[in-house]
Amino acid sequence: MSTATSSNAMADAYAIGQSLWLDYIQKSLLDGELQRMINEDQLKGLTSNPAIFEQAIANTNEYDETIAAIVADQSDVSELELFNQLAIADIQAAADAFADTYEETDGVDGMVSLEVTPELAHDAAGTIKMGMELHGRVNRPNLMIKVPGTSEGVKAFEALTALGINVNVTLLFSVSRYKEIAQAYIRGLERRHADGHSIARIASVASFFVSRVDVSADKALDALGSAEAKALTGKIAIANAKVAYGHFVNLFGSEQFTKLKEQGARPQRLLWASTGVKNPDYSDVLYIEELIGPDTVNTVPPKTLEAFMDHGVAESRLTGGLAQAHKDISSLTGLGVSLSDLTDSLEADGIKSFEEAFGRLLKVLADKRQTLAS
Repeated sequence: MSTATSSNAMADAYAIGQSLWLDYIQKSLLDGELQRMINEDQLKGLTSNPAIFEQAIANTNEYDETIAAIVADQSDVSELELFNQLAIADIQAAADAFADTYEETDGVDGMVSLEVTPELAHDAAGTIKMGMELHGRVNRPNLMIKVPGTSEGVKAFEALTALGINVNVTLLFSVSRYKEIAQAYIRGLERRHADGHSIARIASVASFFVSRVDVSADKALDALGSAEAKALTGKIAIANAKVAYGHFVNLFGSEQFTKLKEQGARPQRLLWASTGVKNPDYSDVLYIEELIGPDTVNTVPPKTLEAFMDHGVAESRLTGGLAQAHKDISSLTGLGVSLSDLTDSLEADGIKSFEEAFGRLLKVLADKRQTLAS
């Protein structure tokens, strides 16, 4: 087992092959703290989502001056466009902060993600259109367009990849959906190459959610109450992630991908998302420490990242225990709990949660523009 020895846990993880990204954005973060984390802590990227922006805009007055200025200049601006202007400005500033990281890693890291609106989760054409629009408006090479990993999202992702747009496919809970996404990435690259375009420096990540799987599985296991069920609590999310990683290794080491790699293609890295621990009985760095391995990313909320920097240990644990992971999932099935049913529900709930957060965000913007105008 590989163990790093420096005093910086993020640097240790990076030495093993995992990039730590920050799952957070707020205007005040962009005033200097983000650059410090990049320079001193080896932070390698940033992700955002509707819930993060909702919290940042609703719970601070940091955006009020900009909101007032936009509304004064564009009195008929919609709440959606108002949000887009606020978000794009933040994303551009974050992308600029990571510009050196992007160049130093030859476009592997230094990425900043901006999500299409949640209402497009089941609209492939709409997702493609908005993805292209945001890509053009942000106008930064290290932007990733974030697309939900629904069945329609798979189609949109393939098309955007064929257009040469970096994509972060989010809200992945099941291994089967992850495999669809990975194959869509390869098809997108093949289409782009067949059209005579370069496939070098196209970056993509598959955001595989972790903690929410344990929340759902543990609830089902607790209801069973048997010793066999209790023995599996806190294990299913890690097992699910390890099985996905096994498929990543096989697919991107395959002859099919080797041909694309010879043309400059890069593997679509697995990104562990939802890595803040929900159960206080578990280690607060569980979903970082257990999932460190080569060619991966972990996007981490601020408190969890602080905990990892304080007392986390970086070891290459992801590559071991695959047989046990399969055994744990088989044991879950044997107890009558369907992991696929759980992950299907989690995908639907994840989309609904982001839709609700986005709805609250638009309501906050409507209220703020009225208050600031009076």
